[in-house]
Amino acid sequence: MKLYDSQMAPNPRRVRVFLAEKGIDVPLVQLDIGKQEHKTDDFIASVNQLGQIPTLELDDGSHISESMAICRYFEEIQPAPALFGNDAKDKAIVEMWNRRVEFQLSSCVAAGFRHTNKFFAELEDQIPAWGELNQQKAPGRFDWLDGVLADREFVAGDHYTVADITALCGVDFGKVIGLRIGDDRPNLARWHAAVSSRPSAKA
Repeated sequence: MKLYDSQMAPNPRRVRVFLAEKGIDVPLVQLDIGKQEHKTDDFIASVNQLGQIPTLELDDGSHISESMAICRYFEEIQPAPALFGNDAKDKAIVEMWNRRVEFQLSSCVAAGFRHTNKFFAELEDQIPAWGELNQQKAPGRFDWLDGVLADREFVAGDHYTVADITALCGVDFGKVIGLRIGDDRPNLARWHAAVSSRPSAKA
């Protein structure tokens, strides 16, 4: 088993943090996004048809891509600690918040970067106006998450879940568009300090 990874990108980091929380060690194969090593003919033909990472290669030679699909695989083979929730209601709530954070915050930050930065000029059909719009919207998404965290310890409630991993990676990635938490978001700052202090955050 091995995981095709990139230290530069937020989605592979989501998987690394998840694995660290689980205490699971998977060999990493580092790919240089800048050199488009994930877009080579060989990688597309044999690993991921869309040329995307992270991608998990299993011992039988099959592949699982998409960060949350990979995390769900490891949740199934090692349920504890339960990062996708415990009972039916808890799992639904975690799923809801994970998707909200991904769509409302992480995707906004990513679009703000991918559609304006020269790094992605050869990797993306850039629409600068779309990137600029998302950069303008991103601070409001930080404000939204600060409000969410006003009455709870973690994003989905009273325990750490995959929703916190998604939020951590999204908030940290905000730095690429110059976005910082700031003193005017005390709930977000408190939460960020707590989740960043976990050993898994350094994965």
